[in-house]
Amino acid sequence: MEAFFKTHTYLVEHTYAKVRRALMDEINWDDRMIGIKGTRGVGKTTFLLQYAKEHFDKEDRSCLYVNMNNFYFQGRGIADFAADFYHQGGRTLLIDQIFKQPNWSTELRRCYDELPGLKIVFTSSSVMRLKEDIPNLDDIVKRYNLRGFSFREYLNLQTGNNFAPISLADILSNHEQIVKEILPKASPAKHFKQYLHHGFYPFFLENRNFEENLLKTMNMMTEVDILLIKQIELKYLSKIKKLFYLLAVEGPKAPNISNLAHEIETSRATVMNYIKYLADARLINIIYPVGEEFPRKPAKVMMHNPNLMYAIYPIEYSKQDIMETFFVNALWKDHVVNQGNKDAYYIVDGARKFKVCPADDNPKARYTPDTIYARYGTEIGQDNRIPLWLFGFVY
Repeated sequence: MEAFFKTHTYLVEHTYAKVRRALMDEINWDDRMIGIKGTRGVGKTTFLLQYAKEHFDKEDRSCLYVNMNNFYFQGRGIADFAADFYHQGGRTLLIDQIFKQPNWSTELRRCYDELPGLKIVFTSSSVMRLKEDIPNLDDIVKRYNLRGFSFREYLNLQTGNNFAPISLADILSNHEQIVKEILPKASPAKHFKQYLHHGFYPFFLENRNFEENLLKTMNMMTEVDILLIKQIELKYLSKIKKLFYLLAVEGPKAPNISNLAHEIETSRATVMNYIKYLADARLINIIYPVGEEFPRKPAKVMMHNPNLMYAIYPIEYSKQDIMETFFVNALWKDHVVNQGNKDAYYIVDGARKFKVCPADDNPKARYTPDTIYARYGTEIGQDNRIPLWLFGFVY
């Protein structure tokens, strides 16, 4: 136990989050069992350590961070370890990469039932579906999602500001005044292009080649997250990777499932399952018409965020594709995004129609009152024409 406390103290001392994630204030930390999902690279480990740093003294032995990468846990279950920690005065156990532990859901259930004064906060892969796949925890785990940096968080980091999240409803009703308050403090246009290229994943702050690091992360998403958690045999890995590449090459469009099945030499049903796994891993987003969902064929498949689009060589995407990918990813956290009846049109929350378009579009273009125009290439908006970057403030 002393070795774990020593590691905990060192990690907390050396944790410095340059951006305080909004999720920190959204979580009800009084709950006893909290699960934080997120894709690789979005900062789940830093998030746990930052929580410990904010709420506990570094020498406070009532809180402990452990990582399931430690080989110690291959010979001992979480429940037994947690019991030792609890009986030594421990009250908050932070468990990173929970899926590395065999029978982890059963172990967590034991902790909850047998250690009533213990709070556990654990991180898991975005591929894990805590509600559907682990019914024995459904009634006790409070689930949250940690996403990559929003444009708001990135802009705060680059400019030293502390802009707060803005709800979609407030953006739609008051965007002109909101922009007037932001522009004197920061120039979004100056930073938006950089965000699209490398701002979603916090590891751009590290002193390493960003694209190489992102490619490594993308491979780990398929090699570890999808194969390990979905229990897929290694021989099928090449098919999943090839499918992902083919989807990336095609760009944002409706996938031809038959052609894809032929290309990777598998069935249509398997292609659909693989597409779902890639979406769960946050490598792609799948867009459906209103009222439809998996296992129906998607109306459109696109990369999960623009950073991924720049990392896949030698593909070159149009600016329109990149901006639509940003729009969908920005709203994905708290809203349902469906495909509209035309290209570049989307339906949000089943009712409101949006079009992503350039600000220098045809000057004679008609702006219909039933559509919100998310326009790129401008910092300001008017009426139902809203600058696209502002949708990056919804979280």
